[in-house]
Amino acid sequence: MLKQYSMLLCAVATALLAVLPMPPVTAQNIVTIFGQEKIEKTDEGEVIYNFRKGLLLPGSVNPGIFFNGQDMIAWLYATGKFRTPKAGDSIVYRYPNADQNTGRDRQRFLGGGDGQRRFNFPPQWKWADIEADSTDRFQHPSMRSAYLYTAYDSPKEQLLLLETSGGTRSYVNGFPHEGDHYDFGYTLIPVKLKKGLNEVVHTPGRFGRVTAKLVKPRKPVLFTLRDMTLPDIIIGEGDAKWAAIRIINATEKPLKNIRIRATLSSGEQAEYATEEIMPLTVRKVKYKLPAIDPRRTPGDVTAHLELIDRSGKIIDRTEVTLHQVLPAVHHERTFVSRIDGSVQYFSVAPALRNASGETKALTLSVHGAGVEARSQARSYDRKAWTDIVAATNRRPYGFNWEEWGRIDGLEVLEEAKRIFQPDPSKIYLTGHSMGGHGTWFLGTTYPDRFAAIAPCAGYPDISTYGRVAADEIHRNHPLYEAFERGANAGRTVTLIENLKQSGVYIFHGSADRVVPTEQARKMRETLAKFHTDFCYYEYPGGEHWFGNISMDWPLIFDFFSHHAIPALHEVKEIDFHTASPAISASDYWIRVEQQVEPYRFTHLKATQDKDTIKIEKAENAALLVLDIPALRPASEAVTVDIDGKRLTVPANRKAILALTGGTWNSIDRIDPKQKYALRYGGFKQAYDNHVVFVYATRGNVKENEWYRNKARFDAETFYYRGNGSVDVIPDTDYTPAAYKDRNVVVYGNRNNNSAWPLLLKECPIQVGNEEITAGGYAYRGDDLATCFIYPHPESDTASVGVVAGTGDAGMRATSPNNYISGITGFPDLVIYRAGMLRDGLAGVESAGYFDNDWTWTKQDF
Repeated sequence: MLKQYSMLLCAVATALLAVLPMPPVTAQNIVTIFGQEKIEKTDEGEVIYNFRKGLLLPGSVNPGIFFNGQDMIAWLYATGKFRTPKAGDSIVYRYPNADQNTGRDRQRFLGGGDGQRRFNFPPQWKWADIEADSTDRFQHPSMRSAYLYTAYDSPKEQLLLLETSGGTRSYVNGFPHEGDHYDFGYTLIPVKLKKGLNEVVHTPGRFGRVTAKLVKPRKPVLFTLRDMTLPDIIIGEGDAKWAAIRIINATEKPLKNIRIRATLSSGEQAEYATEEIMPLTVRKVKYKLPAIDPRRTPGDVTAHLELIDRSGKIIDRTEVTLHQVLPAVHHERTFVSRIDGSVQYFSVAPALRNASGETKALTLSVHGAGVEARSQARSYDRKAWTDIVAATNRRPYGFNWEEWGRIDGLEVLEEAKRIFQPDPSKIYLTGHSMGGHGTWFLGTTYPDRFAAIAPCAGYPDISTYGRVAADEIHRNHPLYEAFERGANAGRTVTLIENLKQSGVYIFHGSADRVVPTEQARKMRETLAKFHTDFCYYEYPGGEHWFGNISMDWPLIFDFFSHHAIPALHEVKEIDFHTASPAISASDYWIRVEQQVEPYRFTHLKATQDKDTIKIEKAENAALLVLDIPALRPASEAVTVDIDGKRLTVPANRKAILALTGGTWNSIDRIDPKQKYALRYGGFKQAYDNHVVFVYATRGNVKENEWYRNKARFDAETFYYRGNGSVDVIPDTDYTPAAYKDRNVVVYGNRNNNSAWPLLLKECPIQVGNEEITAGGYAYRGDDLATCFIYPHPESDTASVGVVAGTGDAGMRATSPNNYISGITGFPDLVIYRAGMLRDGLAGVESAGYFDNDWTWTKQDF
């Protein structure tokens, strides 16, 4: 009956449109409407130098989606070949897998479709003079594919802040730092400059422009008001609220045992012992805002913040403005993320309620590229029957709603359920543009969590949207498959049959050129092959954004209101696809804990008939869990028919089925020392579970300096791309007890990081000076690097990640951190030489996946 209604709704949609108000269609850019303001003013100190002269090196980082580790400047630094350039100098090295046509195609793409004719591109791989314009900005069309060299001759050794925007990263005297490729104006990098020449190389950014200046901080430790995470103060709620602010530590000592005291102008006060801040870094730390008197009225309130050291001395003060609002208006809320312990926010368009606590439905809305969640929520009128919550994806661009953006969406969903207590059968998902992709991705990945989804102006798969050349230059290499597998969770179209059980409303402008309408039409054709409960509508003349109705389309919410998530015992048939239990493990009453081959697609088909469960298909599944009690069986035992074998299992507990020697058997428990959904790999999964970075201090001066900087750089990247706040500590401070059940990323090898024997003594991968051993293989040389994941020996849930090299060239080869991305694919283990930075996959020695018992016997490498 429900599906018949949905088909009827789609059939009469055109007629209903005649009575709906149709706003004029205008060509607008959603980023222009919703984009956040750029920081333009430097309040943290005195600007002592603006970089105005530089050298441009067209050539770029080689393109790629799932694998994109090539970076010529990183290779020059790693191999000791970087030389101070001058105008006219040529780089004689090339990316061997990029032919001349690929380079021209990329230049045309970067130049706007016909770049060679429209712009005068300088010759590739030759340094050319460039000067900043009157606004101190370096700008040229080729800068989307060119490095920028700048330098500062310091009269003395000094600690300053490098403020930069536009580049993806900045190498300061050879050490990488996160840049500001989205041009937000957030980036402040404490740097210790040497007396004499200091060189800064900026890698290509998104918009083809770079600004950079040096700032003398007004004090060594201070607050900065750039990029705060603030909640609204909700009148009538008696709990303290989480907030976050950045603290600059422009000293060479860590800041420990510091507190933040927040005092509202009305007198309420809260004090919080916040996180440690490593030397020469800017960290976004959390604090608490006090609860307020419930009799307060709406309006702004000032919070006075004090930074207090261990002795009680006030180091710095600042003020922030907060909004006091009633819970019935659009507002922002905060929570602490399990990923890294950072504070994240989400926005709410609350339902119209007659009484406090009245149960409603819940709709999760996911935003487009460059859009803040607060603007996303305010694009919706309040509904009589559903709360709407807008997650952040960790940032306005974030992770494309994959990886950590995916987790953010799920965390917001759970937090919103806790607060609003919706009808659990009335949960929905929608989003626009990149959020339209997020809707396709999240809805397909978690099909049992949403009754219906509505992608608006969305593309299903980032790998087939707007890419030139992309991974074609890598695809023929035999090692490419390991990286492609690591990204399989993002292949939405491959997993699309998961949507059989959900209603789908596809909404797209007929004249959309940002996400071409063809993307929606292809998905309509795909769904039509198997789906019986979807609606498709193209808004006549609608471009990518044509006002709030681009998302707040009445028929979407009408469609939603007629869909519900069934109770587990009502689900008689399951047809579930997953790329990995690490990403998506369950569908209603069946759960995949382990695959035969990690990150290859798994397909399950199962039916329930009274007290019999028949599993008709279990492709690439090795360990399954069936929630038998949730099915409400009538007898004391249930029969499971799988692969021709009939198993009798108790009805009062979950059934665990394991594939052993080609035969399925019932077992009593999951062995947490083996791979299972909560601890599975690949490598990117190490950056989760309140992760802590531990850098080496037991090596020589060069090693210690590199690994400290590398850990700092990864923390900077996780902050910038994911609004993160990671604990970064020396190995001397690490003990498993102090960081119990938390993921750890070890920066360094067994010879220089004292945490290695605590965490990796039994690991089959051993990294030392001049050698990596892996199973029965030994790789030798000082230019080797690796990243891999392995289970924490003192935890059933935590993992250990490793970023290490075998010598000077090897450790410097770890400089790219493209694993902090929502798109790239990473297997459990990659072993490579510094040559990978130039030669791509030809420089990779081994890449692949551990066996299910975390050994290395099947040679899935």
